[in-house]
Amino acid sequence: MTTYYLAVDIGASSGRHILGWLKEGKIVLEEVHRFSNGLSKKDDELCWDVPYLFDEIMKGLKKCKEIGKTPSYMGIDTWGVDFVLLDEKNQILGNTVGYRDDRTKGMEELVYQVISEKELYARTGIQKQPFNSIYQLMAIKQQHPEYLESARNFLLIPDYFNFLLTGKKAVEYTNATTTQLVNPKTKQWDYELISSLGYPKEIFKAIRTAGEELGPVTEEIREEIGYDLTVMLPATHDTGSAVLSVPSNEEQTLYISSGTWSLMGIEQRKADCSEKSRLANLTNEGGFDYRYRYLKNIMGLWMIQSVKKEFNDEYSFAKLCELASECNNFPSRVDVNDDTFLSPENMIQSIKNYCEATNQKVPQTPGEIATVIYQSLADCYGKTVEELENLSQHHYNSIHIVGGGCNAHYLNELTAKATGKTVYAGPTEATAIGNILAQMIGTEVFDSVAVAREAVFDSFEINKFEA
Repeated sequence: MTTYYLAVDIGASSGRHILGWLKEGKIVLEEVHRFSNGLSKKDDELCWDVPYLFDEIMKGLKKCKEIGKTPSYMGIDTWGVDFVLLDEKNQILGNTVGYRDDRTKGMEELVYQVISEKELYARTGIQKQPFNSIYQLMAIKQQHPEYLESARNFLLIPDYFNFLLTGKKAVEYTNATTTQLVNPKTKQWDYELISSLGYPKEIFKAIRTAGEELGPVTEEIREEIGYDLTVMLPATHDTGSAVLSVPSNEEQTLYISSGTWSLMGIEQRKADCSEKSRLANLTNEGGFDYRYRYLKNIMGLWMIQSVKKEFNDEYSFAKLCELASECNNFPSRVDVNDDTFLSPENMIQSIKNYCEATNQKVPQTPGEIATVIYQSLADCYGKTVEELENLSQHHYNSIHIVGGGCNAHYLNELTAKATGKTVYAGPTEATAIGNILAQMIGTEVFDSVAVAREAVFDSFEINKFEA
């Protein structure tokens, strides 16, 4: 009998259910269900539709039964930082506000009145991002203190879905680190920090590790989907899952998890919370097996995704790459990490405004706009490589690009050129694969991360781009 593992991978723009299993020693994947996701305005806040997302999770579980491939195990991963507060009746307090909402404006200053930015980094190792949970909680404290007073539980988005499935409340380690409230030495909540900020520490329950079994689905869920199912904890932060799937067992591996965000970094066994690291704006996010994802958050494909939408989806991503390569000599560049590109009303106009404000040639055609984005991303990768090599005191010969962005061949070519490294692109379904690997390691199909990564290398196509 084949044992099926299900990865429910929910990103900022879409979600999917992907079944994985072993066949003749190789990992086989099958997409079962796909659905859209996005932020929408509610009470003047940008919010996630959590009931809709859980309904889609259930639809995908039922589809597995329909096709005759019922999983024995499942795991959920999502983006980081966003959360729900539950009251004593397990009801969500307020809206499930997303990280692109502007409620966190000015909240950094309030946090820094309690603890300096320098000390906060030394204490948590997490890079300054205005949307980190630490600032979102400060926004709630300022705007809706009654929510914190009524709260009994703090659960990140995948933790909440796990609770709905199993009735068990647990916060998984990799995603917990994105809150900027976890101590990198103890790997647990920094309760002293939490209390000093005026957040109720009792709502932050003990942290569980990726690879653990959470438990079976409730009887109610089992009856609805029609089969028994055990919920596992993968790296519930999607980047944590993606990095687990990087097909390299070199001691030092440079990677880019390329999707809506580009997460570029290395794996380390010890967090670097130094002042030099803070000034480079690098972060120490938790990884599988308590490895640290020492990386930089780069705006990533969000800009090209937004532009594609603003062109009414007239051009595919492949076509935008093609048009960009035809405009390869267009000279203008933007800082992809500038806050102006985080959530603009119009991305195309924001790019034009940036170029005009910096006295550069203003892009007009779809190809010119696309090449500005791709070339600027590659330039950012090049600078980040220099920082990582400087801080880690290690020279890297290659970069592994995993995730949906590894299909952008034009960007891969630019990245090889900008960094001077050989680029290995693939696998595309990195997050789902990493999710499934964690389940397989947790159920002892693979006895180590190294063996699991070898299986990825043997199972999926990897494309090579020379510098």
